[in-house]
Amino acid sequence: MKEKLIRFMQGRYGVLDAFGKFLLISGLVLVFLVSILFRDNVFGLILYFLGWVCLIYSYIRMLSRNVRKCYDENVKFLNKTAKIRGFFGRQKNLMAQRKDYHIYTCPGCKQKIRIPRGKGKIEIRCPKCGTTFIKKS
Repeated sequence: MKEKLIRFMQGRYGVLDAFGKFLLISGLVLVFLVSILFRDNVFGLILYFLGWVCLIYSYIRMLSRNVRKCYDENVKFLNKTAKIRGFFGRQKNLMAQRKDYHIYTCPGCKQKIRIPRGKGKIEIRCPKCGTTFIKKS
C-alpha cells in the first residue's frame, strides 16, 4: 500500500506551499463561516461554493504533475503578499524586543531608538540628527 502511494505521488507537486495553505485555510474558513452565519440566502450559497472551490483547487495543486506551474503560482502569491507579510514580521519583531527594550521616537527626525529597560531616567541622543531628550528606561 505504501509503495502504491509512493508510485502515485512520484512526479507530482505534492507540497503544501504558502499559496496552497492560503487556499486551504480560506476555503475552510469560508465553508464553516457560511454554514454558521449565512445559511438561507444567495450570498451565503455563493460564498459556500467559493470556499469549496478553494479547497478543491488546493488539492488539485498538490496532486498536479505540472510542478513548474504550481511553483510559479506560489512565487506570484509570495510577491503579491510580500508587503503584508513584511509588516507583520516587523510587528512581531518589535513585540519580541519590547520585553528587554523601550523603543522611543526622536522628536526631531522621528527615528526609532531602542533603549535597554531598567536604567532609570537617562538622556538619549539620537544617532541620526543629534537631538537629545530625557526619558525613563
